[in-house]
Amino acid sequence: MSVLRFSLRAVLVALWIILGLLSVSIVFPLASLHIRSCMTLHWSRMLMRLCGVALCIRGEPRRAGPVLWVANHVSWVDIFVLNSVRPTSFVAKSDIRRWPVLGWLVAGAGTVFIERGHRHAVRAVGHQMKARFGQGEVVGLFPEGTTSSGFDVAPFHSSLFDAAIRAHVDIQPVALRFTHRGRRSDYAAFVGEQNLMQNLWCLLGTTGVAVELVFLPVMDSRHCEDEGRAKVASAAHHAIRSAVTDPA
Repeated sequence: MSVLRFSLRAVLVALWIILGLLSVSIVFPLASLHIRSCMTLHWSRMLMRLCGVALCIRGEPRRAGPVLWVANHVSWVDIFVLNSVRPTSFVAKSDIRRWPVLGWLVAGAGTVFIERGHRHAVRAVGHQMKARFGQGEVVGLFPEGTTSSGFDVAPFHSSLFDAAIRAHVDIQPVALRFTHRGRRSDYAAFVGEQNLMQNLWCLLGTTGVAVELVFLPVMDSRHCEDEGRAKVASAAHHAIRSAVTDPA
């Protein structure tokens, strides 16, 4: 049954991704930011349905105006579950741009790529983040810098918090908690030596995968300016880690 389920879902997901690529290539260059945002929102929601990923939202996500969403990172689906709540421009490592198909999609949707190891990479990304904030957008950041099993949260890199602080933008921590058939699980985690196709085989061939998005209290920009990026990153890490490791 898992082979049949995988085959059916894979075909539907492939067709939906092709439609997404056509939209990014043809419609996005001509559409307003509002239209692109609506398309991204509904496309991401349908993609998660086709992948069999259920979403549960807790807390109060910031629905309007510029904000930095800071989240723990478990899987490639993190980008699309957050886009299913509100269209988001993500900061992502440049490796993702080279992923087959998905890399083209996230690039076309406005992802800000960072070239790790380049001297001026953080400064360049900071300028792009400021431009997104200036348009009233959400910027999404995974400050662990890598994925995890989802049971704990690695230390945060604080450098890119500075862009939000300098732009006087509020910061909202978001905890992502993955479950499989009703239990906390690392089944869908994209970690270790697993490649994208192996992860898709696991995800599309099963049932009962769900992601709980816990939107934690917003960190006011004025308070963040007073505290500085290191303390802000530490406070966001503590809040997200507490929610992720909560057994409830």
